[in-house]
Amino acid sequence: MQVIHTVAELRAELAGAPRSAFVPTMGNLHEGHLSLVRRAGALGGPVVASIFVNRLQFAPHEDFDTYPRTLARDCGMLREAGCTFVFAPSEAELYPEAQDYTVQPPPGLAGILEGQFRPGFFNGVCTVVLKLFNLVQPRVAVFGKKDYQQLAVVRGMVRQFALPIEVIGGETVRADDGLALSSRNGYLDQAERAEAVQLSRALRAVDAAVAGGRRDWADIEAEAMRALAERGWRPDYVAIRRRQDLQAPQPGDQLVALAAAKLGTTRLIDNMELSACA
Repeated sequence: MQVIHTVAELRAELAGAPRSAFVPTMGNLHEGHLSLVRRAGALGGPVVASIFVNRLQFAPHEDFDTYPRTLARDCGMLREAGCTFVFAPSEAELYPEAQDYTVQPPPGLAGILEGQFRPGFFNGVCTVVLKLFNLVQPRVAVFGKKDYQQLAVVRGMVRQFALPIEVIGGETVRADDGLALSSRNGYLDQAERAEAVQLSRALRAVDAAVAGGRRDWADIEAEAMRALAERGWRPDYVAIRRRQDLQAPQPGDQLVALAAAKLGTTRLIDNMELSACA
């Protein structure tokens, strides 16, 4: 495995090689990331993983400065997972001048849920992903379903810009108790870690309600938020949406439930594709 820090070296290494499978990350890796790398490796050809903490997707009050940077550890994990190239640019390398040209995803998709509570987040995501796509020029990119809305936004960007890239969603990897793996789980203390599983349990309760025949979406969502709040969480949303575009369910739609809530000072997100249709 080769670790690359500059755009010029990346382009030189990839020139003439088969088009790669690409896994973009912000580092501080866990088994969820590694499952995406292994999925990419199963597709054949070189695997490129990027490690870059992208300032553009952090609001001023968020954890950009304190987000864990663990490059040496991450590279060891990626080597074991079968990665071919790690692209780990500095901020000055990826943004040598102010990034005044940015991608503005549609507010109907990017301004809801995460976009409502983190304004500008998906602008930053799309801008860095498009830039990385232009540099790596992969034939396929693998993103985790744990960031369900992000996956939908990136797929829309690829479709509308007619990029010759297939976007694949990798399944969420969970701990034994059901907690979705996340780099931010490391912020939880011991008591919070034990409590954190309640977020996935709230989603399972939503799934059970819908599977049992309920279609009073707003009431189901409110009940899930209330159950979390009673345990000391500060929920931002629990939302039942149709999978294809995260809009309000219509009869026959396949559904997903998405949730975001703060536990202590840590904000966690999760989702679950529901077993019953609308």
